[in-house]
Amino acid sequence: MSNPDPPTTTAPAFIPLEANPELMTTLLTNLGMSPTLALHDVYSLTDPDLLSFIPRPAYALLLVFPITPTYESHRLAEDALLPDHVPTPEYPVIWFRQTIRNACGLMGLLHAIANSPAEFITPDSDLDRIVKTALPLDTIGRARLLETEESLARAHRAAAERGDTAAPEATDEVDLHYVAFVKGRDGGLWEMDGRRKGPIRRGELEGEEDVLSEKGLVLGARKFLEREGGDLRFSAVALARGYD
Repeated sequence: MSNPDPPTTTAPAFIPLEANPELMTTLLTNLGMSPTLALHDVYSLTDPDLLSFIPRPAYALLLVFPITPTYESHRLAEDALLPDHVPTPEYPVIWFRQTIRNACGLMGLLHAIANSPAEFITPDSDLDRIVKTALPLDTIGRARLLETEESLARAHRAAAERGDTAAPEATDEVDLHYVAFVKGRDGGLWEMDGRRKGPIRRGELEGEEDVLSEKGLVLGARKFLEREGGDLRFSAVALARGYD
């Protein structure tokens, strides 16, 4: 699978989602995330003082990064050694393949909330229904579920159109991408990216360690920064309890 991106002519397409914590929180809350959770700007992945402003534990970290030749070379080399993911309800994380163009922000949010403690998803909400329906499905079935889920399209469109910057067209080419890091039920740090062959376990998190712990960052997001050197087109948001 050298090119993991959805076909430009046949795949459904969404307006790219801005990395705006307020809009993202509203999007997920409208779908059924508990109002006790919120997305927070992460102003540094290295400064402990700035990281300390984020409530802990952090249940997920969403990293926005540039798709560069360096990254694509890394992805191709690593994916060549990985098997295609075979999901089961017992798997430590729930992962979705991205088949909707420009929906990587939504995929990151779904990976974030779907792999957070179940208590943070409101029973009988759209989100609850989507996760429960997806669990027994194979990779293709899960992708088709997201493609045809009107509540996702509606919530995503409302958020994308309310961004602080002018929204691009759904069919525009975008060179920034979202990846989510979550702590699985097995205690592992998992990289969740719908462009990959499946979820990737990056290492073990002990006890109270979360995705923003020193070990979580070393195993996860900082690897992206190290690969790209001086590229500044990175941003990040974390899913955690709200300040209220």
